[in-house]
Amino acid sequence: MNEVPLYRLYMLRAMYLLIAVAMGSQIWRDILLHAASWERNEGVMMCMLGALSALCLLGLRYPLQMLPLLMWEAAWKTIWLAFVPLPQWWANGHVDAAISSTVFDCSFVVLVYIAIPWGYVVRRYVKQQGERWGAIAGRAAVH
Repeated sequence: MNEVPLYRLYMLRAMYLLIAVAMGSQIWRDILLHAASWERNEGVMMCMLGALSALCLLGLRYPLQMLPLLMWEAAWKTIWLAFVPLPQWWANGHVDAAISSTVFDCSFVVLVYIAIPWGYVVRRYVKQQGERWGAIAGRAAVH
């Protein structure tokens, strides 16, 4: 674990804590106290974000092992920003009010990009040999 400096681990922990507390407190309040039934997409979104905020608590203890959570957070927000509000802004010179508030919320993805130790990500997820796809030659996989 000494391949990532201690201050980077604390940056990761701060990001997990921010997501768990800031987003989690709002999301879980809505999940637990919602009065009406949700539309399908809204229900899916709320439950996915609830799971993300809950799993971020594990990131406080295991900041590198839970790194794919932050990578997922960065990926979905970046994709959404690039393919939902940006084309609307290019076409009209502005975005509607509903999208505008979500743009503000998603703009905090910059903090995720700062917290992620990208050198570690490249070493661990790009350069490191992947796990095998089949049984080891000469013996069957045991399951």
